[in-house]
Amino acid sequence: MNLNSGLSPNDPTIEAAFRVALLHQGLIAAGILGLIWLVWGTSRNWVPVSSASRATLPEPRGRQVLRIGFGVLWLFDGILQAQPQMPAGLPTEVITPAAQGSPAWVQDLANWGGNAWSYHPIQAAAAVVWIQVGIGLWLLVAVRGRWSRIAGVASAVWGLSVWVFAEAFGSMFGPGASWLTGVPGAALVYAVAGVLIAMPPRAWRTLLPGRLLLGGAGLFFLGMAAMQAWPGNGFWQDGSTGRLASMVQSMVSTPQPHFLADLLRSFASFAAANGFAVNMVVVVVLAVLGAVFLTAALPTAPRAAAGPSRAAGLVAGVAGAVSARAYGVTRVAVIAGAVFCLAVWVLVQDCGFFGGVGTDPNSMIPTILLFAAGFAALRPASAPASAAESSSAAESVPAAESSAAAEPVPAAESAPAAGAEPQPAWQRAMGAVSFSSVTAFGALAIVVLGAAPMAAASTNRTADPIIAEAISGYSPPLQEPAPGIQLVNQNGKPASLSSLRGKVVLLTFLDPVCTTDCTFMGQEFLQAGKLLAADRSRVELVGVVVNPVYDSQAVVRAFDQQEGLSALPNWEFLTGTPTQLAAVWKDYGIAGEVMPAGAMIAHNDIAFVIDQSGQIREELSFDPGSGTSASMSSFGSLLASDTSQLLGAS
Repeated sequence: MNLNSGLSPNDPTIEAAFRVALLHQGLIAAGILGLIWLVWGTSRNWVPVSSASRATLPEPRGRQVLRIGFGVLWLFDGILQAQPQMPAGLPTEVITPAAQGSPAWVQDLANWGGNAWSYHPIQAAAAVVWIQVGIGLWLLVAVRGRWSRIAGVASAVWGLSVWVFAEAFGSMFGPGASWLTGVPGAALVYAVAGVLIAMPPRAWRTLLPGRLLLGGAGLFFLGMAAMQAWPGNGFWQDGSTGRLASMVQSMVSTPQPHFLADLLRSFASFAAANGFAVNMVVVVVLAVLGAVFLTAALPTAPRAAAGPSRAAGLVAGVAGAVSARAYGVTRVAVIAGAVFCLAVWVLVQDCGFFGGVGTDPNSMIPTILLFAAGFAALRPASAPASAAESSSAAESVPAAESSAAAEPVPAAESAPAAGAEPQPAWQRAMGAVSFSSVTAFGALAIVVLGAAPMAAASTNRTADPIIAEAISGYSPPLQEPAPGIQLVNQNGKPASLSSLRGKVVLLTFLDPVCTTDCTFMGQEFLQAGKLLAADRSRVELVGVVVNPVYDSQAVVRAFDQQEGLSALPNWEFLTGTPTQLAAVWKDYGIAGEVMPAGAMIAHNDIAFVIDQSGQIREELSFDPGSGTSASMSSFGSLLASDTSQLLGAS
């Protein structure tokens, strides 16, 4: 029996359904934002705006780099998720390759994510678009306060989910893991940034975030240098079979601008000729960057004791000079690290987002944002008045920020006019709501717009009928009389189509000794029967034997028992004499061919939907594809959907 390979990433049916879903949900998202802005704008007219002035501190530069940088990245990733190939292509071209070669438990987690996606590809793909667009917008508009910190939490939670179920832990546990290929995974970097954005404001008024970021980056780069230097990873090898050269060469065929493909081709040739030297440069640069970042994260020299002592002043001056020099070295390392990461991003990772199923720009851009934010968080205060102050300036809170540890500090509200009625608390609160807070709430609503359907879909094990429609191809509606059938069922009782008038009939042809497609089709009819259980009295599921040798009632009953169809009270598996069966096969265009083994019969997989008046309304090419649980469930869903439409129209 012929089995096709399943869905193509470029399937036009899937792509068209995805575009429609994005359009509908996009209109809903725009409506949500528009409604929220309208209510907020209208409320400004009938609710007196609070006259309170608010003294706010500027957002720390390190946090600002993370918030804006990763906000833009989430928006970009959301746009990438809207690529037409994403619904059908992500499980097979992204999730499965990421888990390849990893331990069984990693592959199990990735398979769970891939299966959940494959059951509902349209809903899942559209949901991810709006989750990531919502998080990106949320980070960009929520500058400070609780809304901003919650946005960081959302970024961390979603980043970890993607890292585990879609990136298979960034392929860390796979063979030949390397920083060059994206280890430990871009989504983990997004999650780390989210945790830092969610930190309390008072922490950002200290050097702690900067030290955490640079210290963590230093340890990470040192670890990646050791991993890159490990001989077993295969990066020291010269020649076109070297790991780096072959990896870069494999990306040349990815759909992308010609100049990038030419650049990759040239670098692949260079890496093939100089594989050892290229890997040596990578190891050395990673080790140096790690050492510099780790050193910059260490506490500065202890402050000298207060007093006019000449020795104390000398110690303080030396400490200040060392601190300034270390800051300058760190600045150079940050710039060099950014340039190096960009070179790897282009020459090795091929920018990460070409090919139609690229979900993000890979790990280099997020990594640059992390250590750049760490450096920004270590910026020195304004020039100190004396050398003794320079050492403490690096540790102290900048003067502009030393007045408070919280973000916004509301000032005393102006007193109401004489004789005026005090303003209710709810009106004061409404008047104090800012545009950014309102937009942040709208961004949260967009996240929920994606997250709620995804959560519902992940628990629904009945696949979307669109999968079956894509596999079977377009089937035009029909309106023609169904040829008559006069046979006996599995229990030896006479059965005919004419006796089923008034019911919707789902009809197919099965070989009771088939071990491939017919078993899949039996499961699809079983699934349809379960979905239509509430309408059991108005629906009949019918199979006709398509084997001229194995056609006895005992064989038919054995097939029913094997596939669980005997549990359906409205299932009939019809058989008869070879002459009777041959006439039915001819009437319905069923062509059979004896397989070489001589038992199974190869035949066209087909199903008919017959309405209550005996008219054929649908003829479905029922090739169950790869026979996955998703495809079988999808064909069952399609049968149930077509039946429900006929029942609803009656």
